[in-house]
Amino acid sequence: MEITVSIPDKFIPVSMGDTDLSRQMLEAYAIENYRQEKMSLGQIAELLGLSIDATHAFLKDHRTSLNYDREDLARDRRTIDMFLKR
Repeated sequence: MEITVSIPDKFIPVSMGDTDLSRQMLEAYAIENYRQEKMSLGQIAELLGLSIDATHAFLKDHRTSLNYDREDLARDRRTIDMFLKR
């Protein structure tokens, strides 16, 4: 799906090109959907063409907390325990 957004010129800095604006809009979309838990870390990485590590850095740079709660921690601990018992 391709979405077109019309923004009046007066709201776009002169120094910003179309490519920069498109990328910024895509990044803003990704960040907001991640914050609302509508997209996963992996989906954000795929959308932005980043590795998982680069996506972590991207979210950190944009002051976005990871969606990682106690259940995630417990699940990760069980997985680690499972591998350590082998």
